[in-house]
Amino acid sequence: MVGFAALHRLDDRGPFFRAWLDEGRAGEMGYLARDPERRLDPRTLDPRLRSVISLAYPYAAPARPSFRWPEELRGRIASYALGPDYHDTVLARTRAVADALIAERPQAIMRIYIDTGPVLEREWASEAGLGWFGRNTNLLNVHHGSYFFLSEIFTDLEFDAEPRRPRNHCGRCRRCLDLCPTNALAEGYVIEPRRCISYLTIEHRGPIPIDLRAGLGNWIFGCDICQEVCPWNESSQTAEPELAPSLPELMALDDDGFRRRYGKSAIRRTKRRGLLRNVAVALGNSRNPAAIDSLALALSSDPEPLVRSHSAWALGRIGGRRAGDILERAALRETAPSIGAEIRAALDAMHGACVSDVIRQDSSMMRSIG
Repeated sequence: MVGFAALHRLDDRGPFFRAWLDEGRAGEMGYLARDPERRLDPRTLDPRLRSVISLAYPYAAPARPSFRWPEELRGRIASYALGPDYHDTVLARTRAVADALIAERPQAIMRIYIDTGPVLEREWASEAGLGWFGRNTNLLNVHHGSYFFLSEIFTDLEFDAEPRRPRNHCGRCRRCLDLCPTNALAEGYVIEPRRCISYLTIEHRGPIPIDLRAGLGNWIFGCDICQEVCPWNESSQTAEPELAPSLPELMALDDDGFRRRYGKSAIRRTKRRGLLRNVAVALGNSRNPAAIDSLALALSSDPEPLVRSHSAWALGRIGGRRAGDILERAALRETAPSIGAEIRAALDAMHGACVSDVIRQDSSMMRSIG
Protein backbone atom coordinates (compact mmCIF):
# COMPACT_ATOMS: atom_id res chain seq x y z
CA MET A 1 0.00 0.00 0.00
CA VAL A 2 1.02 3.59 -0.52
CA GLY A 3 -0.47 6.87 0.67
CA PHE A 4 0.46 10.55 0.67
CA ALA A 5 -0.04 13.35 3.18
CA ALA A 6 1.09 16.93 3.59
CA LEU A 7 3.37 17.45 6.58
CA HIS A 8 2.10 19.43 9.53
CA ARG A 9 2.48 19.36 13.29
CA LEU A 10 0.43 16.55 14.84
CA ASP A 11 -1.18 18.84 17.38
CA ASP A 12 -3.98 16.40 18.20
CA ARG A 13 -1.46 13.73 19.23
CA GLY A 14 0.82 15.94 21.33
CA PRO A 15 -1.13 15.92 24.64
CA PHE A 16 -1.73 12.16 24.45
CA PHE A 17 1.90 11.41 23.66
CA ARG A 18 3.25 13.60 26.45
CA ALA A 19 0.78 12.16 28.98
CA TRP A 20 1.75 8.65 27.84
CA LEU A 21 5.40 9.44 28.53
CA ASP A 22 4.65 11.13 31.86
CA GLU A 23 2.79 8.01 33.00
CA GLY A 24 5.96 6.01 32.44
CA ARG A 25 4.42 3.82 29.74
CA ALA A 26 7.61 3.89 27.71
CA GLY A 27 9.15 1.61 30.34
CA GLU A 28 12.75 0.91 29.38
CA MET A 29 12.25 2.36 25.89
CA GLY A 30 13.91 5.62 26.85
CA TYR A 31 14.51 6.52 23.21
CA LEU A 32 10.80 7.30 22.86
CA ALA A 33 11.17 10.27 25.18
CA ARG A 34 14.01 11.82 23.21
CA ASP A 35 13.18 14.67 20.85
CA PRO A 36 9.38 14.56 21.27
CA GLU A 37 8.99 17.63 19.05
CA ARG A 38 10.70 15.82 16.16
CA ARG A 39 8.13 13.06 16.48
CA LEU A 40 5.24 15.51 16.38
CA ASP A 41 6.59 17.57 13.48
CA PRO A 42 9.04 15.92 11.04
CA ARG A 43 9.78 19.33 9.54
CA THR A 44 12.09 19.92 12.49
CA LEU A 45 14.35 17.33 10.80
CA ASP A 46 14.57 19.60 7.75
CA PRO A 47 12.36 22.67 7.24
CA ARG A 48 12.36 22.04 3.47
CA LEU A 49 10.27 18.88 3.86
CA ARG A 50 6.69 19.15 2.60
CA SER A 51 5.17 15.67 2.32
CA VAL A 52 5.28 12.10 3.55
CA ILE A 53 4.94 9.03 1.37
CA SER A 54 3.71 6.28 3.67
CA LEU A 55 4.34 2.71 2.55
CA ALA A 56 3.03 -0.61 3.87
CA TYR A 57 4.74 -3.90 3.06
CA PRO A 58 2.98 -7.17 3.96
CA TYR A 59 4.45 -10.11 5.82
CA ALA A 60 3.17 -13.68 6.11
CA ALA A 61 0.86 -14.50 8.99
CA PRO A 62 1.34 -18.17 9.87
CA ALA A 63 -1.65 -20.38 10.42
CA ARG A 64 -2.48 -21.40 13.98
CA PRO A 65 0.17 -23.65 15.55
CA SER A 66 0.17 -27.21 14.29
CA PHE A 67 2.27 -28.57 17.16
CA ARG A 68 0.82 -29.82 20.44
CA TRP A 69 1.57 -27.62 23.42
CA PRO A 70 2.70 -28.37 26.08
CA GLU A 71 3.44 -31.98 25.05
CA GLU A 72 5.81 -30.62 22.43
CA LEU A 73 8.14 -28.12 24.06
CA ARG A 74 8.11 -25.56 21.28
CA GLY A 75 8.17 -21.79 21.47
CA ARG A 76 6.27 -19.20 19.46
CA ILE A 77 7.86 -16.24 17.71
CA ALA A 78 5.92 -13.24 16.39
CA SER A 79 5.36 -13.77 12.69
CA TYR A 80 7.10 -10.54 11.67
CA ALA A 81 10.37 -11.85 13.12
CA LEU A 82 10.40 -15.16 11.24
CA GLY A 83 13.08 -15.13 8.58
CA PRO A 84 15.60 -12.37 7.79
CA ASP A 85 15.53 -9.06 9.65
CA TYR A 86 12.67 -7.01 8.25
CA HIS A 87 14.69 -3.81 8.59
CA ASP A 88 16.94 -4.91 5.73
CA THR A 89 14.08 -6.07 3.51
CA VAL A 90 11.82 -3.07 4.01
CA LEU A 91 14.70 -0.59 3.81
CA ALA A 92 15.76 -1.98 0.43
CA ARG A 93 12.25 -1.76 -0.99
CA THR A 94 11.64 1.71 0.40
CA ARG A 95 14.95 2.91 -0.98
CA ALA A 96 13.95 1.54 -4.42
CA VAL A 97 10.85 3.76 -4.33
CA ALA A 98 12.92 6.79 -3.32
CA ASP A 99 15.49 6.08 -6.04
CA ALA A 100 12.75 5.88 -8.66
CA LEU A 101 11.45 9.28 -7.57
CA ILE A 102 14.94 10.79 -7.61
CA ALA A 103 15.37 9.50 -11.16
CA GLU A 104 12.38 11.69 -12.10
CA ARG A 105 13.28 14.60 -9.80
CA PRO A 106 17.08 14.54 -9.31
CA GLN A 107 17.09 17.50 -6.92
CA ALA A 108 14.41 16.09 -4.62
CA ILE A 109 15.10 15.54 -0.92
CA MET A 110 14.32 12.03 0.34
CA ARG A 111 14.61 10.91 3.97
CA ILE A 112 13.72 7.27 4.69
CA TYR A 113 12.54 5.77 8.00
CA ILE A 114 11.60 2.21 8.94
CA ASP A 115 10.98 2.46 12.71
CA THR A 116 14.60 3.43 13.37
CA GLY A 117 14.09 7.17 13.89
CA PRO A 118 11.89 9.67 15.78
CA VAL A 119 8.79 9.18 13.64
CA LEU A 120 5.20 8.44 14.67
CA GLU A 121 4.78 5.95 11.84
CA ARG A 122 1.28 4.79 12.66
CA GLU A 123 -0.02 8.37 12.81
CA TRP A 124 1.45 9.30 9.43
CA ALA A 125 0.15 6.10 7.86
CA SER A 126 -3.32 7.01 9.08
CA GLU A 127 -2.92 10.59 7.82
CA ALA A 128 -1.99 9.09 4.44
CA GLY A 129 -5.17 7.00 4.40
CA LEU A 130 -3.69 3.55 4.96
CA GLY A 131 -5.85 2.57 7.93
CA TRP A 132 -7.37 3.34 11.33
CA PHE A 133 -6.15 2.73 14.88
CA GLY A 134 -7.63 -0.53 16.12
CA ARG A 135 -8.46 -1.39 19.71
CA ASN A 136 -5.26 -3.44 19.71
CA THR A 137 -3.48 -0.12 18.89
CA ASN A 138 -2.23 -1.51 15.57
CA LEU A 139 -3.02 0.17 12.27
CA LEU A 140 -5.84 -1.76 10.57
CA ASN A 141 -6.88 -1.82 6.93
CA VAL A 142 -10.14 -3.32 5.66
CA HIS A 143 -8.33 -5.20 2.87
CA HIS A 144 -5.04 -6.12 4.54
CA GLY A 145 -5.73 -6.37 8.26
CA SER A 146 -2.62 -5.44 10.26
CA TYR A 147 0.06 -7.85 9.06
CA PHE A 148 2.26 -5.28 7.37
CA PHE A 149 5.35 -3.19 8.05
CA LEU A 150 5.35 0.59 7.76
CA SER A 151 8.00 2.85 6.27
CA GLU A 152 8.10 6.51 5.33
CA ILE A 153 9.76 8.77 2.81
CA PHE A 154 9.81 12.42 3.88
CA THR A 155 10.35 14.66 0.89
CA ASP A 156 10.19 18.23 -0.34
CA LEU A 157 7.95 17.09 -3.20
CA GLU A 158 4.29 18.03 -3.00
CA PHE A 159 1.35 15.87 -4.07
CA ASP A 160 -2.20 16.55 -5.12
CA ALA A 161 -3.67 13.73 -3.03
CA GLU A 162 -5.83 14.86 -0.12
CA PRO A 163 -6.58 11.65 1.77
CA ARG A 164 -9.04 11.40 4.59
CA ARG A 165 -8.41 9.29 7.63
CA PRO A 166 -10.30 6.00 7.19
CA ARG A 167 -13.20 5.62 9.59
CA ASN A 168 -12.94 3.21 12.50
CA HIS A 169 -14.31 -0.26 11.72
CA CYS A 170 -13.75 -1.93 15.10
CA GLY A 171 -17.38 -1.41 16.10
CA ARG A 172 -18.19 -3.11 19.40
CA CYS A 173 -15.65 -5.91 18.93
CA ARG A 174 -13.50 -6.51 22.04
CA ARG A 175 -11.68 -9.70 21.10
CA CYS A 176 -8.19 -8.20 21.43
CA LEU A 177 -8.96 -6.68 24.84
CA ASP A 178 -10.63 -9.77 26.25
CA LEU A 179 -8.10 -12.30 24.96
CA CYS A 180 -4.83 -10.54 25.83
CA PRO A 181 -3.26 -12.89 28.42
CA THR A 182 -1.59 -10.09 30.38
CA ASN A 183 -4.42 -7.52 30.14
CA ALA A 184 -2.17 -5.06 28.35
CA LEU A 185 -5.04 -3.48 26.36
CA ALA A 186 -7.67 -1.20 27.81
CA GLU A 187 -10.73 0.72 26.69
CA GLY A 188 -9.92 3.95 24.91
CA TYR A 189 -7.61 2.35 22.33
CA VAL A 190 -4.62 2.39 24.69
CA ILE A 191 -1.95 -0.11 25.60
CA GLU A 192 0.09 -0.55 28.74
CA PRO A 193 3.39 -1.63 27.15
CA ARG A 194 4.83 -2.72 30.49
CA ARG A 195 2.25 -5.54 30.52
CA CYS A 196 2.56 -6.38 26.82
CA ILE A 197 4.16 -9.73 25.92
CA SER A 198 6.04 -8.11 23.03
CA TYR A 199 7.55 -5.49 25.33
CA LEU A 200 8.37 -8.01 28.05
CA THR A 201 10.09 -10.46 25.71
CA ILE A 202 11.98 -7.90 23.60
CA GLU A 203 12.41 -4.43 25.07
CA HIS A 204 12.45 -5.31 28.78
CA ARG A 205 16.00 -6.22 29.79
CA GLY A 206 15.69 -7.32 33.41
CA PRO A 207 13.66 -9.94 35.28
CA ILE A 208 10.12 -10.36 33.99
CA PRO A 209 7.66 -9.47 36.79
CA ILE A 210 6.58 -12.70 38.47
CA ASP A 211 2.87 -11.92 38.23
CA LEU A 212 3.14 -11.61 34.43
CA ARG A 213 5.25 -14.69 33.65
CA ALA A 214 2.38 -17.16 33.42
CA GLY A 215 0.68 -14.92 30.84
CA LEU A 216 3.60 -15.31 28.44
CA GLY A 217 2.63 -18.91 27.70
CA ASN A 218 5.15 -20.17 25.16
CA TRP A 219 5.84 -16.82 23.45
CA ILE A 220 9.60 -16.30 23.41
CA PHE A 221 9.89 -13.29 21.08
CA GLY A 222 6.98 -10.92 20.58
CA CYS A 223 3.34 -11.92 20.37
CA ASP A 224 0.62 -12.10 17.70
CA ILE A 225 -2.45 -12.77 19.83
CA CYS A 226 -4.13 -9.38 19.41
CA GLN A 227 -3.65 -9.73 15.66
CA GLU A 228 -4.65 -13.39 15.45
CA VAL A 229 -8.01 -12.76 17.11
CA CYS A 230 -8.85 -9.66 15.07
CA PRO A 231 -11.68 -10.32 12.55
CA TRP A 232 -9.98 -8.07 10.00
CA ASN A 233 -7.06 -10.49 9.92
CA GLU A 234 -9.05 -13.66 9.32
CA SER A 235 -8.33 -13.61 5.59
CA SER A 236 -4.63 -12.96 6.26
CA GLN A 237 -3.97 -16.30 7.95
CA THR A 238 -1.83 -18.39 5.61
CA ALA A 239 -0.81 -22.01 5.43
CA GLU A 240 2.88 -21.12 5.75
CA PRO A 241 4.75 -23.77 7.73
CA GLU A 242 5.31 -22.56 11.27
CA LEU A 243 8.85 -22.10 12.50
CA ALA A 244 8.41 -23.18 16.10
CA PRO A 245 11.81 -23.83 17.66
CA SER A 246 12.48 -26.52 20.24
CA LEU A 247 12.74 -24.85 23.64
CA PRO A 248 15.28 -27.33 25.10
CA GLU A 249 17.40 -26.84 21.98
CA LEU A 250 17.35 -23.06 22.44
CA MET A 251 18.17 -23.44 26.12
CA ALA A 252 21.45 -25.10 25.11
CA LEU A 253 22.62 -22.23 22.89
CA ASP A 254 25.89 -20.57 23.81
CA ASP A 255 26.88 -17.12 22.53
CA ASP A 256 28.32 -18.44 19.28
CA GLY A 257 25.30 -20.62 18.69
CA PHE A 258 22.96 -17.69 19.27
CA ARG A 259 24.87 -15.52 16.81
CA ARG A 260 24.90 -18.24 14.16
CA ARG A 261 21.19 -18.86 14.51
CA TYR A 262 19.85 -15.34 14.95
CA GLY A 263 22.65 -13.00 13.87
CA LYS A 264 20.70 -11.89 10.77
CA SER A 265 17.29 -11.96 12.41
CA ALA A 266 15.31 -9.37 14.35
CA ILE A 267 15.56 -11.81 17.27
CA ARG A 268 19.16 -10.77 17.88
CA ARG A 269 17.74 -7.66 19.58
CA THR A 270 17.03 -9.67 22.74
CA LYS A 271 20.63 -10.90 22.98
CA ARG A 272 21.21 -14.44 24.17
CA ARG A 273 20.38 -13.75 27.81
CA GLY A 274 17.05 -12.17 26.96
CA LEU A 275 15.97 -14.97 24.66
CA LEU A 276 16.97 -17.71 27.12
CA ARG A 277 15.21 -15.84 29.93
CA ASN A 278 12.05 -16.03 27.80
CA VAL A 279 12.68 -19.68 26.96
CA ALA A 280 13.00 -20.54 30.65
CA VAL A 281 9.64 -18.89 31.35
CA ALA A 282 8.03 -20.81 28.50
CA LEU A 283 9.45 -24.10 29.78
CA GLY A 284 8.05 -23.33 33.21
CA ASN A 285 4.66 -22.51 31.76
CA SER A 286 4.59 -25.88 30.04
CA ARG A 287 4.43 -27.64 33.45
CA ASN A 288 6.01 -30.51 31.53
CA PRO A 289 8.53 -32.60 33.53
CA ALA A 290 10.42 -33.19 30.27
CA ALA A 291 11.67 -29.60 30.62
CA ILE A 292 13.43 -30.24 33.93
CA ASP A 293 16.78 -31.42 32.51
CA SER A 294 17.27 -28.27 30.40
CA LEU A 295 16.31 -26.01 33.29
CA ALA A 296 18.50 -27.87 35.79
CA LEU A 297 21.53 -27.50 33.53
CA ALA A 298 20.87 -23.79 33.04
CA LEU A 299 20.37 -23.24 36.77
CA SER A 300 23.67 -24.93 37.59
CA SER A 301 25.93 -23.63 34.84
CA ASP A 302 24.55 -20.79 32.71
CA PRO A 303 26.86 -17.76 32.88
CA GLU A 304 23.95 -15.31 32.93
CA PRO A 305 22.28 -14.65 36.31
CA LEU A 306 19.12 -13.60 34.45
CA VAL A 307 18.85 -17.05 32.85
CA ARG A 308 19.61 -18.90 36.10
CA SER A 309 17.02 -16.95 38.09
CA HIS A 310 14.23 -17.59 35.59
CA SER A 311 15.22 -21.24 35.37
CA ALA A 312 14.71 -21.47 39.13
CA TRP A 313 11.23 -19.98 38.80
CA ALA A 314 10.42 -22.37 35.97
CA LEU A 315 11.44 -25.41 38.03
CA GLY A 316 9.21 -24.23 40.83
CA ARG A 317 6.31 -23.81 38.44
CA ILE A 318 6.75 -27.35 37.09
CA GLY A 319 6.99 -28.66 40.63
CA GLY A 320 7.35 -32.23 41.84
CA ARG A 321 9.95 -33.97 43.96
CA ARG A 322 12.69 -33.94 41.33
CA ALA A 323 12.39 -30.22 40.64
CA GLY A 324 12.33 -29.58 44.39
CA ASP A 325 15.52 -31.58 44.94
CA ILE A 326 17.28 -29.63 42.18
CA LEU A 327 16.23 -26.32 43.71
CA GLU A 328 17.30 -27.33 47.21
CA ARG A 329 20.76 -28.34 45.99
CA ALA A 330 21.02 -25.09 44.04
CA ALA A 331 20.10 -23.10 47.14
CA LEU A 332 23.14 -24.52 48.94
CA ARG A 333 25.65 -23.45 46.30
CA GLU A 334 24.16 -20.25 44.85
CA THR A 335 25.92 -17.07 45.99
CA ALA A 336 24.09 -14.44 43.92
CA PRO A 337 21.39 -12.85 46.14
CA SER A 338 18.91 -12.30 43.29
CA ILE A 339 19.09 -15.94 42.20
CA GLY A 340 18.94 -17.18 45.78
CA ALA A 341 15.75 -15.17 46.25
CA GLU A 342 14.22 -16.74 43.13
CA ILE A 343 15.14 -20.22 44.37
CA ARG A 344 13.60 -19.61 47.79
CA ALA A 345 10.47 -18.15 46.19
CA ALA A 346 10.20 -21.18 43.91
CA LEU A 347 10.51 -23.57 46.86
CA ASP A 348 7.97 -21.58 48.86
CA ALA A 349 5.56 -21.68 45.91
CA MET A 350 6.00 -25.44 45.62
CA HIS A 351 5.42 -25.87 49.36
CA GLY A 352 2.30 -23.70 49.16
CA ALA A 353 1.01 -25.76 46.25
CA CYS A 354 1.56 -28.98 48.20
CA VAL A 355 -0.34 -27.59 51.22
CA SER A 356 -3.19 -26.54 48.95
CA ASP A 357 -3.32 -30.03 47.47
CA VAL A 358 -3.54 -31.58 50.96
CA ILE A 359 -6.33 -29.17 51.92
CA ARG A 360 -8.26 -30.00 48.76
CA GLN A 361 -7.82 -33.74 49.36
CA ASP A 362 -8.97 -33.39 52.98
CA SER A 363 -11.98 -31.33 51.92
CA SER A 364 -12.89 -33.90 49.27
CA MET A 365 -12.58 -36.71 51.82
CA MET A 366 -14.78 -34.88 54.34
CA ARG A 367 -17.44 -34.29 51.70
CA SER A 368 -17.43 -37.96 50.75
CA ILE A 369 -17.70 -39.01 54.42
CA GLY A 370 -20.51 -36.52 54.94
